[in-house]
Amino acid sequence: MTTPLIGVLALQGDVREHLIALAAADAVARPVRRPEELAEVDGLVIPGGESTTISKLAELFGLMEPLRERIKAGMPVYGTCAGLIMLADKILDPRSGQETLGGIDMIVRRNAFGRQNESFEAAVEVAGIDGGPVEGVFIRAPWVESVGAQAEVVAEHDGHIVAVRQGNALATSFHPELTGDHRVHALFVDMVRTAA
Repeated sequence: MTTPLIGVLALQGDVREHLIALAAADAVARPVRRPEELAEVDGLVIPGGESTTISKLAELFGLMEPLRERIKAGMPVYGTCAGLIMLADKILDPRSGQETLGGIDMIVRRNAFGRQNESFEAAVEVAGIDGGPVEGVFIRAPWVESVGAQAEVVAEHDGHIVAVRQGNALATSFHPELTGDHRVHALFVDMVRTAA
C-alpha cells in the first residue's frame, strides 16, 4: 500500500487540521461520521476536542462498538489530546457517563496540565521521529499517569508521559496538527502502511 486511506473521526474537534496534516504526509484523508465510512478506512485519527462530547456523539452516531471492534482487530489508530483519552483503557477522573474505546494499556488524567488559560507550547522529543523535537501544542491537555507492559512511552514533558504507542495505536497529549510540522502524522501514516 503506497497511499493509505485514513479517516478522521469527524464528530467534534479539530478535524480539518488533521485532514490537512494527513494529506501532507502522503495519505488520502476523509472524515468519518458513520459506521459504513469507518469500514472503508485503513486507519483512523481521533482528534482533540472534548472527550466526553466525543464519546457521547460516537454513541449517538452508532460508532462506539464498531470503533472498539476495529481497534481490537488491529486497525491503526492515532489519538491527540481528547483522542488520547478515548484510547485509554482507564481514566482516573472520568465525567459522569464517559466511556473510552480502549486500545492502549494506560491510565490517563484529564486536563492534567491545567485549564484553557494554562495552555502552552513546548518542544517535545518523540522516539521514532528524526530531525529534532516536534512542537507540541498543549490545550487543556491530559497526561498519562502510567502504562502497562504492552505500552511504550515515546515522549515525556516536564516529567509526565505525553505520548504512548502500543502495537498499531499511537496517542499524544499534544496537538501536532496545529503546528505545520507533519512528522507525527507521517509516523502514523507509516504505521498504517506497515499494518496493511
